[in-house]
This record gives sequence, structure tokens and C-alpha cells, in this order.
Amino acid sequence: MADPRRLLAAPVLALCWLTRLPVGRFLPDPAPQLQSALWAFPLAGMVVGGAGALVLGLALWLGLTLLIAALLAVAAQIWLTGGLHEDGLADLADGMGGATRDRRLEIMRDSRIGSYGVLALGLTSALRVAALAALPPVSAMIALVALGALSRAGIVAALRWLEPARGDGLGRGAGRPPAGVVAAAICLGLMPFFAASVCPVAFPPLAGMIAVLGCFCGQILIGIKAKRALGGQTGDVLGAVQQIGEVSALVALAAILVEKA
Repeated sequence: MADPRRLLAAPVLALCWLTRLPVGRFLPDPAPQLQSALWAFPLAGMVVGGAGALVLGLALWLGLTLLIAALLAVAAQIWLTGGLHEDGLADLADGMGGATRDRRLEIMRDSRIGSYGVLALGLTSALRVAALAALPPVSAMIALVALGALSRAGIVAALRWLEPARGDGLGRGAGRPPAGVVAAAICLGLMPFFAASVCPVAFPPLAGMIAVLGCFCGQILIGIKAKRALGGQTGDVLGAVQQIGEVSALVALAAILVEKA
């Protein structure tokens, strides 16, 4: 009989890397390599997004305003991930102030946060909260789950199409996933949008398509910038890919739904 821990090893390992959930004890011995779990990153994203959706729904049920509920939902996601992706975005923003590639990479390794990082975190967090608060409550909850998955599929794609900028670190350690793994991650990332397109209380299919396009465009722009400024990806770049993808999609989704309201 197959060991259940081995069957679930990839999703559990993805949760270990992308969240603070204490699920490491469920990994088989020896634990699998990170590369084997890349396809499951969108599943971990669904868990993070689902936690945010649960907090948002609970806050509304308690009678709080949508703005406060959105703020609590984003805070819950940050807590669950330990601010992993936010930290990457801040480091990348600080690094872009460097004059040379080596200086940028050096700045990104500094544990201290600079003014560019503070501004990037403040603006993206404010946009996430404002965009969620602009959506109908059910649409906001579904968007949290769907974008939690899709934005993390972009991490897998970035690992495929961007060379590591350093000889060590997460960007190097994760390896270069095969095209099939990238396709599987993207399909998993898109699944919640396909489900939402047939749900009458979610959002129109056109709005979902625009959100997907917004996510991909934001992530592609980060990838192009990282390629030019750093020569490839690092763990910080991967965090920024997730953050910019999610916030771009939320803003696009809010824009189309508010326009139709």
C-alpha cells in the first residue's frame, strides 16, 4: 500500500516553503527536493487565498465594513506566509536603486529595508486592500482564492524562463522546472477562474479573463525588469512576481466590475 505521506509530499512541501503552517512532520523521510513540489505551488496559493477569504467572510459576518474586512484578509495572508513574498518585493525595490548589477544584488541581500522597499510595500498593500474593498463581497472572496493560486503559478513560470542571477539561494536551489511542470502549475492556477466563470455569484467570465491578463502582464514586466537589471531571477524576484501579479489582477478585476456596477 502506498505511503500517504509520499502521495501528498509535493503539496505538503509546497506549504512548507510558502507558508508558516507546521506541516513538515507529514513529509516522508527523506524529504523530496523542492523542484518536485513546484507544480503544487498554486495549491499552496489556494490555501493562503482561502485563509484570506475565510477571514474576510467572518469579518463581514461580524458586521465590520468591507474595507476593514479587506484589511484583515490581507493581514491574514501576510501572517500565514510570514510576509515571504512581501519581503521579496521590498528587497527588489531597494535593489533597483543600485547603479550596477552587483550592487543591486548586494543591496537585495541586506536585511535592512530602505525607502524604496517601504514605498513598494505600502503602495502594493494599499492597492490590494482598496481593490478588494471595491469588489462585491463574494467576488472578493473568490478572487482571493483564485489569485492566490494563479500568482504562484507565475513563480514556477519565472523559474523556467529566467536564469538564476546568483550561484546560490532559492532561485538557484529550486532548479529549472520542465515545461510540463510549468504547464501543470498554470493549469492549476487557472482552475479557480474556470470554476468562477460558471458560478453566477462570482464574476463575469470577461472580468476573470481581464484579471488573468492583468496578473500575467504584471508578472512579465517584473521578469523583464529582473532580466535587464539583475541578469535573471532570485528568491526576491520570485516574491515580487507573486505580489505584482496578484495586485495587478485585483486592480484589473476591480476596474471592470466597478465600471459595470
